[in-house]
Amino acid sequence: MTVTDVTSLDTPIDAPRFRALLRRQAASVTVVTAAGEPPVGFTATSFTSVSLHPPLVSFCLARTSSSWPTVASTGHVAVHLLAQGQHEVARTFATSGIDRFAQHPGWRPGPYGVPLLDGPVAWLVCRVVERVVAGDHAIVLAEPLAGEHTEDGEAPLLYHMGRYASLAA
Repeated sequence: MTVTDVTSLDTPIDAPRFRALLRRQAASVTVVTAAGEPPVGFTATSFTSVSLHPPLVSFCLARTSSSWPTVASTGHVAVHLLAQGQHEVARTFATSGIDRFAQHPGWRPGPYGVPLLDGPVAWLVCRVVERVVAGDHAIVLAEPLAGEHTEDGEAPLLYHMGRYASLAA
């Protein structure tokens, strides 16, 4: 590893380099859903806990995403932490230009009409409290109102180096 010339530190790194650096971070894979006509959902690896008091979580979404108009105006979302065997769920909700809920029929309406997917290691239904524009994305801050998790300790689905992975046993 080499250190960059200090004179180049005044300019942000370019998008390909930024993407290459962040590929090294392992992230949990989530699907965020929101009620709408039709409902929307998308795969996100940007989910994180923000605060314990009050409980807050966040995720990021490109403002060019087909899901953004619904997320920009909805009051509630569901966040699903996918299980290690849910690669196809992640791929389906990451695919543009399809009816994701028709392609993945394993869901049911939850509180506030928010779609709840079958089989995640945990899910949270959240009230959206703030949306912060950050570059070409928005950071969505949300307050968990309800949630469930599996009792068996199933491993989560991870994303690392451009592919789905799971924890070694």
